[in-house]
Amino acid sequence: MSDSNDRFAPGWPGIPPRWTSSAKSGIGTALNPHSRVWFTLSHGILNEVYFPRVDQACTRDLGLIITDGKGYFSEEKRHCTFENTAIEPGVPVYNLTNTSVDGRYRIHKQVYTDPYRNVVLQKIRFEPLREPLSGFRCYALLAPHLANWGNGNTGWSADYKGHPMLFAERDGVALGFACSTPWLAWSVGFVGYSDGWQDLSQNFRLTWNYSRAENGNIALTGEIDLAACGGEFLLALGFGRNCWEAGQQVRSSLLEDWNAIREHYVRHWRTWHDGLLALDEPAREVDLYRPSMAVLRTHESKDFLGGIIASLSIPWGFNKGDEDLGGYHLVWPRDLVETAGALVAGGAVEDAFRVMRYLEATQESDGHWAQNLWLDGRPYWGGLQMDETAFPILLLDLLRREAAGALGELKRWWPMVQGAAGFIVRNGPVTQQDRWEEDGGYSPFTLSVEIASLLAAADIAEAVGEPDAASYLRDTADSWNDNIERWVYTTDGDLAREIGVDGYYVRISPPEVDGASSPLQGFVPIKNRPPDQGVARATQVISPDSLALVRFGLRAPDDPRILNTVKVVDALLRVKLPQGPCWYRYNGDGYGEHEDGSPFDGTGVGRPWPMLAGERGHYELAAGRPDFAEALLRVMEGSTASAGRPIPEQVWDGPDIPELELFTGKPSGSACPLVWAHAEYVKLRRSLRDGQIFDQPPQTVQRYLVEKHTCRFFAWRFNNKSRTLPCGKKLRLSLLAPATVHWSVDGWKTALDTRTHDTKLGVHVVDLPTEKLPVGHAVVFTFHWTHPNRWEGTDYTVVVE
Repeated sequence: MSDSNDRFAPGWPGIPPRWTSSAKSGIGTALNPHSRVWFTLSHGILNEVYFPRVDQACTRDLGLIITDGKGYFSEEKRHCTFENTAIEPGVPVYNLTNTSVDGRYRIHKQVYTDPYRNVVLQKIRFEPLREPLSGFRCYALLAPHLANWGNGNTGWSADYKGHPMLFAERDGVALGFACSTPWLAWSVGFVGYSDGWQDLSQNFRLTWNYSRAENGNIALTGEIDLAACGGEFLLALGFGRNCWEAGQQVRSSLLEDWNAIREHYVRHWRTWHDGLLALDEPAREVDLYRPSMAVLRTHESKDFLGGIIASLSIPWGFNKGDEDLGGYHLVWPRDLVETAGALVAGGAVEDAFRVMRYLEATQESDGHWAQNLWLDGRPYWGGLQMDETAFPILLLDLLRREAAGALGELKRWWPMVQGAAGFIVRNGPVTQQDRWEEDGGYSPFTLSVEIASLLAAADIAEAVGEPDAASYLRDTADSWNDNIERWVYTTDGDLAREIGVDGYYVRISPPEVDGASSPLQGFVPIKNRPPDQGVARATQVISPDSLALVRFGLRAPDDPRILNTVKVVDALLRVKLPQGPCWYRYNGDGYGEHEDGSPFDGTGVGRPWPMLAGERGHYELAAGRPDFAEALLRVMEGSTASAGRPIPEQVWDGPDIPELELFTGKPSGSACPLVWAHAEYVKLRRSLRDGQIFDQPPQTVQRYLVEKHTCRFFAWRFNNKSRTLPCGKKLRLSLLAPATVHWSVDGWKTALDTRTHDTKLGVHVVDLPTEKLPVGHAVVFTFHWTHPNRWEGTDYTVVVE
């Protein structure tokens, strides 16, 4: 659609593009898979709209500008106060009311999507407050960022079947934008130079009327004919693979009865909610159960079923451009499993099964899952986080407990479990990155998930007739469980003496000093901090992550080591907010705004995470303090911008800075909503109802808290070459290839040869009978590899301690 009479806009390519605020006040989509658009709301207007997938943002924002045609200019997102309410909890149709701060007008909107088309609809009524309608002019300003990119967009004005529309396209994606009352005027320009905002702010009406802007950061502007529509109109923003598809979608929606479209959209959502557990509490001051379930469901893909992204937002998006390609609209396997667990907690079991199938399809050939990925399975970042390989096993185990009949034949899932468990035993227990995607080493959280998953995998292995694999998995879990304190519990340090405890669990201990007497001797890097603050002793960095030892059933809530750690965590990481206590990820965290409120730019200061209040709530419930757990649930509810709004990743903990929209205890510029936070909220609601931790694996509780099971072996492997061995233990050598072990307990005066055996998990093991060796005695060994036929060429020594 082009015309020889096009008036090309000057100012190419426009200013550098930026995304917009991450503080969403609402998100929505239709449940019908025919409608492949998702919308977000902030500051009274549409923000990012996603198409054709939930990981593909296509707009920056869409809002209204009001003028009088002579000297008055008002932009609703900057010059109004905002009210935003869903029509009912968990149904994402939003009533927005934007009132100008000068009291001259009010804008009423209702926002939803066409459930049968790729179209976002806004039913709008413009209400003059002090003067007649004829005294105003109203313009819609749209900033396309098609296919996750602000640069390279081309826009133009044209007719579709005689109906005037504004179009944009880039990289095989197009949008069409129209009004139920035909545009009175329109213009297309480059942002910052020739766009409608520049024209209107200078001239108070459209005077430039450019019809085309190519390959840049563009904006589309259309004037609504207020006189013709009486101030009431419908804006339709539609999408397709080309402008003809987009135009047809828009025109079709505008020809339908908007009330009927809305009724179908609402009915689909109500039907879904009817199938959920009734965890609602009508007397609750703020009840986020239904809205949270809707947040989880809204973030799911309609092409790649079961793929759920982390957030329909870009943290500090107003400060980020095209270089931040992924934002948070990617799949993190950990977040995905946490979300699926919450779906199960809320009764949406079929939705959780879709997640299980998605995970099955996106597992890498070696058994692990990518750190994060696009919905089609393409890895994005290249890190390796062992908990993300362990979590899918725990999800399958949860589904076995909660809905075994729906799983079908368990053997169908064994290849996935075998691959994941094999990867864990070959590469664990150390992780390249912890759950905060920063440091490698021994992490209490990662260890907890790994060990629990190995026991769950052992049960599955036994059920499908793989007893040897089951035995090895349990032995490995036991060995790692026995060594948790060796790896991550420090005693008698300066910090312990200062707080008055015997010791505590650290956030992470590094793998680099694995051969020393303790990994706790090492240093850990502190990410997102200036270079001179970028490293700390492992014993000086604390995190609430150690509470995972209780959450996953490895340690009792009243274990003295846990109690000591809680004291240290509260002394260093607890912060008092207006809504109650909350916690930082770890001391020295740099992921958050700077002290002056300026956005995170690679460095900053970490802020409190409401999700951590939910995790602490689960600990308090396990410890027999349900009232405190309930209070922490209210902390999560109080961390939203206002009642019923999404739960953010972080909240601001400094004094109010109104000009930066930072208020104590309210969302910072981080991701909002954070799906993980809503998942934790739902699970805590279910746990409080049940009186116990909903997603706690029963295997660990039975084996370690009831039976007090310990391991007969001490493991040695190439990624964990321990130099010492506890007295009374056999030494188990775990290798990644078959070999004959050549070994001696008398300094090579005599030697024995023992062949490894295959665990069917990619690990070949041999147990050396060291359990009767006295303290100070050493075992020395080397390897003759079967394929290829060669000697290792190095002797290894382990001393009994």
